[in-house]
Amino acid sequence: MAARSLEIGPAGMLAARTIEILRVERGLGQRQLAERCSALGRPVSNTMLSRIELAKRRCDIDDLVAIADALQVSPLVLLHGLGVA
Repeated sequence: MAARSLEIGPAGMLAARTIEILRVERGLGQRQLAERCSALGRPVSNTMLSRIELAKRRCDIDDLVAIADALQVSPLVLLHGLGVA
């Protein structure tokens, strides 16, 4: 059986865009956000973060939680976008 491609779905696309928006709003570069994630115990490289933001890499749940913590938002904000109160 051939391995199937793991497409990034609508929630992943929204999370990718929201991560980028929040990172820029906070005045952080990708390297700075990656360092924050790593300091929280989840090693993330700036290349990995770039690929997540460009929706070229799937963001697993551990990455999502670390990125949310580093951005000081709930993981739900990343999943649902900035319209979440």
